Amino acid sequence: MTKSKTGIFVVDEDLCYGCGACIAMCPTNALELVDRLAIVIQNDCTLCNHCIPSCPVFALSIKEG
Repeated sequence: MTKSKTGIFVVDEDLCYGCGACIAMCPTNALELVDRLAIVIQNDCTLCNHCIPSCPVFALSIKEG
């Protein structure tokens, strides 16, 4: 899987409450929960956007780079 665009995946720490919905949607296992916060492993993230719609509090985004 290749990156479809350039940028960096961001988790808004003020919004994320660790429900884990995004983790289940990530095809590259680039997300994990640490202390009830979704953390992205940037080297594994392909910026595919599969996880973003799964977040009930809109805490996930891709910042253009």
